[in-house]
Amino acid sequence: MSVDKNLPILIVDDYKTMLRIIRNLLRQLDFTNVDEATDGRSALARLREKEYGLVISDWNMQPMTGLELLKAVRSDPKLKHIPFIMVTAESKTENVLAAKEAGVSNYIVKPFNAETLRAKIQAALGG
Repeated sequence: MSVDKNLPILIVDDYKTMLRIIRNLLRQLDFTNVDEATDGRSALARLREKEYGLVISDWNMQPMTGLELLKAVRSDPKLKHIPFIMVTAESKTENVLAAKEAGVSNYIVKPFNAETLRAKIQAALGG
């Protein structure tokens, strides 16, 4: 299955450098339709304004964490279908389980490269 490279993607991280890294990795994979949000609240607002085909969110953010964002997305009938990839610095089992229970599509542990990201995106999109 080939993934639509024009897929609108929202990346969420409160650390600007990480947003830049993820954006660059996505660019290497030919995804150019990328928007950014620096916290869960602004991400939710963006998700309600525009249709996205994928969310890639950091776990550890303030004031609204990636897990809280995921739960908010999954509990909104208009948003709950959107594939959601969680990015975290730790692969703690309880974090992975919490994210799975909340309905995460896939999970990436930092640091990661473009190839890992591509595989995770394909899996999250059902390809």
